[in-house]
Amino acid sequence: MISFSFNTWFRPITSVIFGTLTSLTLTLPTNAAEKIYFVYDSLIASLPVSSLEVYANEGKLTQQLSQYFDLAGTSEEERQAFREALSTPVIIDPVDLSRLLNTDEGERILNYVGKVFNIHGGRNGKYIIRGALVQAAFNPEGLTLINFLNRLATDVQIDIKKALELAEQIEIIVNGTYLFIEEVAKLAAIEAQQDPKIDFSQLTDPRQPGSFEVKKQRWNLFDKTRDRNFYLEVYQPETLPDQSVPVVIISHGLASRPEDFSKWANHLASYGYVVAVPQHPGSDIQQTKDFLEGLSRQIFIREEFIDRPLDIKYTIDELERRNQGWFSGKLDLNNVGVMGHSFGGYTMLAIAGATPDFDRLEQICNLEIGDLNTALLLQCRALKLERKDYNFKDERVKALFVVNPVNSGIFGNKSLAKIDIPVFIAAGSYDPATPFIFEQAVSYPRLEVSDKYLQLQEGQAHVDFSQLDAGIMDTLEKTTKLTLPSPQLLDSYTNSMMLSFFEVYLQNNSEYRPFLRSAYAEYLSEGQEFKTYLITEKSADRLSQSIEQFIRDNNIIIPEEN
Repeated sequence: MISFSFNTWFRPITSVIFGTLTSLTLTLPTNAAEKIYFVYDSLIASLPVSSLEVYANEGKLTQQLSQYFDLAGTSEEERQAFREALSTPVIIDPVDLSRLLNTDEGERILNYVGKVFNIHGGRNGKYIIRGALVQAAFNPEGLTLINFLNRLATDVQIDIKKALELAEQIEIIVNGTYLFIEEVAKLAAIEAQQDPKIDFSQLTDPRQPGSFEVKKQRWNLFDKTRDRNFYLEVYQPETLPDQSVPVVIISHGLASRPEDFSKWANHLASYGYVVAVPQHPGSDIQQTKDFLEGLSRQIFIREEFIDRPLDIKYTIDELERRNQGWFSGKLDLNNVGVMGHSFGGYTMLAIAGATPDFDRLEQICNLEIGDLNTALLLQCRALKLERKDYNFKDERVKALFVVNPVNSGIFGNKSLAKIDIPVFIAAGSYDPATPFIFEQAVSYPRLEVSDKYLQLQEGQAHVDFSQLDAGIMDTLEKTTKLTLPSPQLLDSYTNSMMLSFFEVYLQNNSEYRPFLRSAYAEYLSEGQEFKTYLITEKSADRLSQSIEQFIRDNNIIIPEEN
């Protein structure tokens, strides 16, 4: 039984997104909305905002609100939940979040909400939403739904038909998420039954650190061809092995930094690897800070779609330049492994040979159901790049491991088919940033290489919240009743697969091949509430068939490739 509750995860995430829709680009309105209109074709009904305020503050139902509840057939529990939603505050910095909404990503979110939340008369309400939210966010008690409604500049109308379409789309995504997670679990179980019977307890344990002591150093680099400064965190054994030394490059995600990936880097280095983790200025944590402090108008610089892969190429070049002096010529730079997280997943897929498909991306970015894919907030920005053939493939790269990759919109079937090296994709069932149903589940079958793996980790939520904020786990559990797996458990799932993958495909070490089987993932999950599943190329066609059937059953429009 899969311990996954998408609703408990989706609802708090959408609440946070709703709470972030603020902007200072509008002047504060002097008038306030008195009524909310509900429109369904030619039928129009209204509800005074004051009746909602009374219910939020005192719990008293006006006759009109009571009639609406009766018409909707709401239970007492649902009514109380609605009251709580009206008055529950989101404590948020209005200045920071107003900057967020003055971006392409913020405009995309607002435009989608505004299709349902219209100005009276039917026009998209994104601008009055923005103005009302900034005022409500300045409230000392925090941003609440009732504060927001009280600060609307004019009467608004909710397009019921559009809202029902949105609800239907959300239900499709929820059901699809359950379906694909269950499908991966089922396929993994079938593979595990077919795998050779092995007593993994008698084998080496790739979850444990290796025998090498690890040291770290920082290199400051300058690529004069791009006038680009960035630093490089290098992890290596204190004493290099006598034989050829394997190399892995790790690409960090958006609003992150090289130091955040020290656990992965240390684990590999303890087994004799040299691991290099470059900074990507323009999409790292410093860029985020600059944005929040008003020093930049972009969450990330869109040219990062180009600069990130070039950072990886430059990193490998730098290792070649320093190989003789720093590493006694031992580095094997003709067989490099690459690893990326989130935006770093895009980066490494590009290095492996995938090329952007702008025509397909544009079609996907215009699909309404695509607005529910939060990963498109990042990918759709690539449409503002110069449209030309970008090819970042580096022939020195021989194995690709990506975790929660951002990819499905920008890389279509033909793009991913260009990758001709072994690929391992890791995904999380709780991931709100690169949702499994939109990103990894659909991308995996597109890969045409025979050596390909898909790992699903239950409860993995894109980032390690405990690493970001010591109190955030407690806050999540109290506000969402959401239980997350321990970071140590998820690290054990990733570290074991990561090491085994690179041992097999960089080191040709057959002793680690048993750890790239479904049976091993099943072994790792024994006794755990949150499990991990692994499928291989054997199950790719079955997963693809399930996806195609789901698309047909739900009449989902998918752009065809040229």
